[in-house]
Amino acid sequence: MQDRKLLLGHSPDPDDAFMFYGLAKGLVASEGWTFQHVLQDIQTLNERAMRGELHITAISIHAYPHVAGRYALTNCGASMGDGYGPLVVTRQPIEVRELVGKTIAVPGEMTTAFLVLNLLLGRGNFHHRVMMFDRILEAVADGQCDAGLIIHEGQLTYRRHKLHKAIDLGQWWLQQTGLPLPLGGNCIRRDLGEAAMNRIAAIIQQSIKYSLAHRHEAVNHALQYARDMGSDLADEFVGMYVNQWTIDYGDRGRKAVQELLRRGCQAGLVPEIGHIDFVG
Repeated sequence: MQDRKLLLGHSPDPDDAFMFYGLAKGLVASEGWTFQHVLQDIQTLNERAMRGELHITAISIHAYPHVAGRYALTNCGASMGDGYGPLVVTRQPIEVRELVGKTIAVPGEMTTAFLVLNLLLGRGNFHHRVMMFDRILEAVADGQCDAGLIIHEGQLTYRRHKLHKAIDLGQWWLQQTGLPLPLGGNCIRRDLGEAAMNRIAAIIQQSIKYSLAHRHEAVNHALQYARDMGSDLADEFVGMYVNQWTIDYGDRGRKAVQELLRRGCQAGLVPEIGHIDFVG
């Protein structure tokens, strides 16, 4: 009999907490599966996916080609920036071209933000220092690095550190492609079997729909993970990354994933992946 206990990895961030509110609180039917929530930063989850340790996990789209043989992307759970996304911030206003040769703090080499930064500036055209995402704003403000690549709530709070936006990578991507920027998704281990993969994906989708239908309660639940954010800012952040794209990528969202990874492969930044199958 198949093991009914599933390890579900996601970030300790308000958008992921919002997304899985219904499932975490037993407000949607789990159909006999028990979901053990594993909360870790996205770089750690990417690394664990490489080892196949979790049954379902959030993953950076950048990291997905490295695990595609073992995991399939679910058609729900996307974090998509439609004209907005990770930022590069600096202590003083500068032009994008001035980032070439600079030392930039980044939240992980397998994050999608790092992939897009390399597409923007060119591989090898800047230096980078990896650090935890929630240390980057302070590191830039203190002069430890010339610039910082900002993900999560830092996209809304960087001005508190008297920093300046050099570029919004989601906006740049939209200008380049006409597509939203697919930052992260959920993936599910293929060895669970096709039928179970589809049913589990449907349960996750129901959790997302429940949270969107009970937004106030779900945001209140997510506030425990909202670093330096009150309810209004947390609600704004959740709205940026849990929306119609999260329920279903849709044709445009799936095209965006394919195009990002095609360009990444062309630039020598990710392995070739070919056609991507989406579960659910």
